[in-house]
Amino acid sequence: MTETAQPSRGVRLPRDARRAQLLTAAQHVFVTNGYHAAAMDDIAEHAGVSKPVLYQHFPGKLELYLALVEMHGGELVRRVREAIETTPDNKQRVRAAVGALFEFVDGEGQAFRLVFESDLRGEPAVDQAVDGALSDCVDAVAEAVTADAGLDSERARLLAFGLVGLSQVTARYWLDETESVQRDEAISLISTLAWKGLAGFPLQNG
Repeated sequence: MTETAQPSRGVRLPRDARRAQLLTAAQHVFVTNGYHAAAMDDIAEHAGVSKPVLYQHFPGKLELYLALVEMHGGELVRRVREAIETTPDNKQRVRAAVGALFEFVDGEGQAFRLVFESDLRGEPAVDQAVDGALSDCVDAVAEAVTADAGLDSERARLLAFGLVGLSQVTARYWLDETESVQRDEAISLISTLAWKGLAGFPLQNG
C-alpha cells in the first residue's frame, strides 16, 4: 500500500475507496509512531477526514490495526503461493518462495513491520492474524517443496517452517543492516543455503 494524495475534507468517496484511504493513513501513522503512541486523531488528520468518519468504518484503534495486519498477512500468503506455483522445479520453487518473502519485506510502506514487528504481540486477535499468515505460508511451502521427499506431514511442515523462518529473519536483517548486497543477490544467497539443505532429502516420487 503506497501513500497517495488525500482528498480534502468534505469530499464524498465510495465506501471501499474511503476504507482504502483510511488504511493507507493508518499504516503511515502506525509504522511511524507504533501502535501505542498512535492516536485516532492523528490517523483522521493524516487521512483528511473527521474522527466521526473514521469511526464509521472502524470502531476503534485495535480494529483498524487488525484490519491492516490481516490485509498484509493475506497479501504475504498470496505472494508466497503464487511464487511457488510458477514452476514445478523444486529448486526454483525454493528461490521463488524466498524471493516472495524478501520482496514483501522490501515493499513500500514497511507493511512487514505490522506483521513481523508488531508492538501488539500478546494481543490475541493480532497474534492469531500474524500466526495464521505465517502458518499458511508454511503450509504452502510444505505442500509444494517438501512433498517429493517422502516425509510425513509433520516433518515436512517442520522443514517448511525452517525455510519461512530463515527467509523472513534474514530479509529483515538484510533490509536494516546491509548496504552493498543487492536484493537479487541476497535472495540467491539465502535460497542457495536453503536448497542445499532441502536437496539433502532424496526424492521419493518422480
